[in-house]
Formats: sequence, C-alpha cells, structure tokens
Amino acid sequence: MSYEHIRFVVEDRVGRIRFARPPLNVLNIAMMREVADALEACAKEREMVAVVFEAAEGSRAFSAGVAVEEHAAETIYQMLEAFHDIFRALEATAKPALAVVDGAALGGGCELVAACDVVVASERARFGQPEIKLGVFPPVAAILLPRVIGEKRARELILTGELIDAPEALRLGLASYGANSAQLEQKLQEILGRLRELSAPALEATRRALDIGRDFSFAETLKRVENLYLNDLLKTEDAQEGVRAFIEKRKPAWRNR
Repeated sequence: MSYEHIRFVVEDRVGRIRFARPPLNVLNIAMMREVADALEACAKEREMVAVVFEAAEGSRAFSAGVAVEEHAAETIYQMLEAFHDIFRALEATAKPALAVVDGAALGGGCELVAACDVVVASERARFGQPEIKLGVFPPVAAILLPRVIGEKRARELILTGELIDAPEALRLGLASYGANSAQLEQKLQEILGRLRELSAPALEATRRALDIGRDFSFAETLKRVENLYLNDLLKTEDAQEGVRAFIEKRKPAWRNR
C-alpha cells in the first residue's frame, strides 16, 4: 500500500515507519491512520523482529505531536481514536519497538517514544509533554510515563510541561542510548543486529509477557482515561480556550472553569 504521510518499508526482517510530514512531522488524523495501518501490516510478518519509528530525511523533529487544530469539537473524537489506535496496534503487534529520535519528540511524539522498548537519541533530541499549556493533558503519557521514568518525575513533567534534553532522558530511562546524529543509523543497526539473531516468535511472546506484567491492562486503563479526557476535561472552558489560543498564536486567558 502507498502512503501519503509516512514511508513504510520492510528491510531484513524489520519494519521501518518513517514520519514524512517535514519539517515537524505533526501527526494529523490521516497520518495516524497510516501509522496504525503499517503496524497492522507488521503484525502479519511472522519473521519480523522489530518495528522502527523515525523521521524521514529533511525533518527537524521526530514529531512535534498531534495537530492541535484537530482538537476541535468536530474532529476530537476521530483524532483521539486515530492516535490511540497506534498504541493499541503496537500492543497487539507485540513486535519489539524502537525509536530513533533526532530533534524534538513532543506531545504525541514523546508518548510514542515512551511506548517503545528501545530509544536511540541524538544530541539534538528534546522530549516533553507540553499539553498542560493548552489546558489539556496527554492521556497516553499519563499511563505510560510513570511506568517508564518513575511516578514523581513523570508527574512533574506532565504537570509543568517542562522539556528535557537527551542526557536527562538517558538518565531517567526515557532514552536507551545516545549517539551523534551522524551515528544514529550505525547504533540502530547494532541493536537490530542483536535482535536479528533471535527468534521472532520468542521476541513477540516476551513482549506480550512484559505487557502482561504491568499492574493494569493498558487497553482498559486507556479506555478510562479517554472517558475522563473527552467527557470531563474537554467540556471545560479552559480546554477550549487553550486550543483556540494556540491556533490564534496568543497567550491563553484562563477562566478556571
């Protein structure tokens, strides 16, 4: 299948999903649906040992997050469903997931990084969940980030919208390896080489076991968080004001209701 917003290839038992909406690779509904479709294609490849997320050439960011304009009332449900379908597909596929981050991974981009098993970050990488500055919160990060970097630091990052650099991401465990931009592919191939020596079914079963080992089912927890996001938060005036202010390029005027 040909895609408009991503590049998807299978190379030597690895599915490579490249975000191709430069320069910032903002995730719109159409792009998110393509990513989920590519993951479903990966699930059918019995010998595949890994899925890699990366930015296409010419990008300044891994992904600057989900398109804010699609938080509008007429598209928010489709947007959230399309975005969360990526994580549901990733969990269902159960292939080891890797992210190569050269530039910013913000909002939805950072959430995708948190969902990956191995992350290689360049010196240009930046990570963060700035959603709170729009009057909303990141549903997937609220579930995954505490599991990845620890409860206290995750709460701080999500509640303040603070950005962190690659060394801090490495220290916290959000990133697995650091490499210069020119050496990212070499480091990626080193990791993939180790995975290619292993059994694909064994890797898949192991990833499923790791997911089962979590305290709560991701899918069930996500359902509850989605309900809070859609039926409580997005009905507040401040959530609507935050999105309008971003689109209008002005500071939000919070009314605290």
